Amino acid sequence: MPFTTYGLSAPILEGIRAMGYTTPTPIQARAIPLIMAGRDVIGSAQTGTGKTAAFSLPILSQMGAHQPNPRFMVLEPTRELAAQVETAIHDFARFTDLKTAVLYGGVGYGKQMDSLQAGADIIIATPGRLLDHLERGTCKLNHIKYLVLDEADRMLDMGFLPDVRRIVEKCPKERLTSLFSATIPPQIETLIQWTMTNPETIEIGARRSVAETVSHALYPVAEAQKTDLLLALLEKTNYDSVIVFCRTKHGADQIGSLLKRNNHAAAILHSNRTQGEREEALLGFRQGKYEVLVATDIASRGLDIADVSHVINFDVPQHPEDYIHRIGRTGRAEASGDALTLMVAGDAAEVFAIERFIARKIPRNKLDNFTYTYTALFEEEKAGAKGTFPGKVRGARIRGGYFFAPGRRR
Repeated sequence: MPFTTYGLSAPILEGIRAMGYTTPTPIQARAIPLIMAGRDVIGSAQTGTGKTAAFSLPILSQMGAHQPNPRFMVLEPTRELAAQVETAIHDFARFTDLKTAVLYGGVGYGKQMDSLQAGADIIIATPGRLLDHLERGTCKLNHIKYLVLDEADRMLDMGFLPDVRRIVEKCPKERLTSLFSATIPPQIETLIQWTMTNPETIEIGARRSVAETVSHALYPVAEAQKTDLLLALLEKTNYDSVIVFCRTKHGADQIGSLLKRNNHAAAILHSNRTQGEREEALLGFRQGKYEVLVATDIASRGLDIADVSHVINFDVPQHPEDYIHRIGRTGRAEASGDALTLMVAGDAAEVFAIERFIARKIPRNKLDNFTYTYTALFEEEKAGAKGTFPGKVRGARIRGGYFFAPGRRR
């Protein structure tokens, strides 16, 4: 069904046409009618499915003309997501007189205060900076009619839920609330019960699914050779653009510096970078100035980064869900992509968890013409023949070239 069938306002439909959209995505098709009907909505869908439009189009359509007080507020876990959502909402509302203010830390207060004083209809904010404005008295939420909690599980992971509760308490009880989250852990369930009224749940796609257009490979290697193997992979892989994921900010800095020393056009993205550095890294990567983006999991969800041909996990993610989000940066919009993961012996438990989570065996590869030093991981095939594994997981066994921990069956 086209967007014209959902009762959206004429200015918003004009904005949709100007952006070149014709047919809603599945989550948009299900969320828009519910929000237009005044229902609270819980939305779960994979990255890149159009969640921002799913909540913003129906809300913008119901807001009418500009008023001097904020009526629509979106909470985001990171500065990048807040800026990205503000851009999308501004584009959707380009043929209205609605005004936006985006509030996040890492920058001064001046421009944000100017936007608020000009009479913003819409606020897109991170929790910490919004609380700062509330305490300063530069922002009031007593007219909020539409509240969206975006990437709620990320806000949980980052410790923002107490701040979110403080913010929600300052909003009117009579409002519409939408919550979007890739997963719904118990703490989010508690927030839903406290924040929402009889919400309708929308789930698009299995939470554990991975795009069929992405190929997966593990590269076992000794710990001391990880950086050498990364350089060799980049040298021998035909890629257009690559995101290299590291577990820590310090690790991302080290890998980024290593790649620059080896003549790779690389940018670094993590939460300790200044806002200017983060914006420059994202813009440069999108525009092709940088061929490699070295990042922590800050880049694994939500950010609009298209046409990534390869994802390389320099560090195996600690949680299976993070593997899904990381590799979701490639193979988007039916394009093909490759997800390569460097694995050392100490990563065995995390790899087991990922393979169980996605119900898929990930092949172990060796890079041709790379001089490997010995690691117990290379005994897989031999162990498969003998039924034992000489690695760190006591009692683990191998079948068909894959690890199985004691007491687990497939």
